[in-house]
Amino acid sequence: MSDYKEFESKMKKTCDALSTQLATIRAGRANASVLDQIEVDYYGVATPVQQVASIATPDPRSLLIQPWDASLLKPLEKAILASDLGINPQNDGRMLRLVFPPLTEERRKELVKQTRKYGEECKVAIRNVRREAIEKYKKLQKASEITEDDYKIAEKDIQKLTDDFIKEIDGICDRKEKELTEI
Repeated sequence: MSDYKEFESKMKKTCDALSTQLATIRAGRANASVLDQIEVDYYGVATPVQQVASIATPDPRSLLIQPWDASLLKPLEKAILASDLGINPQNDGRMLRLVFPPLTEERRKELVKQTRKYGEECKVAIRNVRREAIEKYKKLQKASEITEDDYKIAEKDIQKLTDDFIKEIDGICDRKEKELTEI
């Protein structure tokens, strides 16, 4: 009876999505994953930066982006400026340099708030999966496919699954907040 795999899978995907989303929030040090959401127009196709350029981290505060096609330098620069990264790329004619300034206290608080917001959105998504799961088992009980006891067990198991994933989300957010607040 305890086949909650589809719901567990949906909850896991929600946690993975949160981790991916939080990786794009810059924490004052250079991290290539901040470029994950940025796409550049490459022959009419929106293409992720990682697919058109090499990205290097020469020091903890900067990224070097060297496009494989020199004609992409300007479009790359425009894409980075248009993104919500908040960094002006320095163009030397061959590559772009992104210098990450240390975060101000105000910016840190903003990013922590953003992290919590993402965490809350994920918790809502997990609770929606829980609701969907419980409705499924309620229908099975009404259709007399499972007993009331089976339904109560399913409800308890689904609640435990939900609690576990909510804890995981809290852990992911706590780690990101710690990373953002350490100087």
